[in-house]
Amino acid sequence: MFEDEARRYDLLAEKYLETVASPMGETFRQYSEIIFSCHSCGIEGSSFSVDDTRGLFEKRLGYFPVGKSLLECQEMADHFAAYEWMHRHLDHPFDVALMKTLNRLVTLHTLSFKYPDARPGEFTTVDMAAGDTVFGSHEQLIAQVPSLMESTARVMEAGDIHPVIVSARFHGFYEYLHLFRDGNGRTGRLLSNFILLRYGLPELIIRKENRQEYIAALRAIRTERTDEHLVAFFFKSAFRQMDDALKQKQDNGRMMFFF
Repeated sequence: MFEDEARRYDLLAEKYLETVASPMGETFRQYSEIIFSCHSCGIEGSSFSVDDTRGLFEKRLGYFPVGKSLLECQEMADHFAAYEWMHRHLDHPFDVALMKTLNRLVTLHTLSFKYPDARPGEFTTVDMAAGDTVFGSHEQLIAQVPSLMESTARVMEAGDIHPVIVSARFHGFYEYLHLFRDGNGRTGRLLSNFILLRYGLPELIIRKENRQEYIAALRAIRTERTDEHLVAFFFKSAFRQMDDALKQKQDNGRMMFFF
């Protein structure tokens, strides 16, 4: 299953890296950080636009977009910190410490505002719910974390399963554990992209305008007992992202100016 998607992805990713990513150098990482952070926080309700996110990225907390709350600004700044830490530590083992560090950074300056009794990077001490989903006993779910991380690390090392499939399946398992009081989605999307980056592949940016499709694919794990929809969504999102960037590159290289 997904053999055709995997072949298409490999060809497209090679072209994308060669044509879009490599020529931009460090600028590409900064571009990706802005887009990734804008959309990952946007999925969780942030009203930041790409331009707002770029302004904050360039000026940090010296920039305060009109109509945005201090909480939104700090959440975005924390996401920058987590993203940048991840990129500096791609050699880190794929383990519980990695998961906790990313969640700690994502929620470092906002968690106490939302949940004064919680600590950034520490697992929840209460059972959790999100949207229309009630998760299981937090003690039982937390007990599964080492096995999830160890088995995913083994699969990554073996290299027998396509990285996008590994990333998507991990994401589905992780989100249904719902381990932290806050930042589960943002942490999960960072971890899924850590997997892709370890393979030298482009990051997958799930755009906020595709939130409902994304949530539906996650919900199907519960309602249909399959992660096939999520894997398909990951491939589809990657194709849209890379095709769009390649088209922009081509179209903008052909622009003609008239006076």
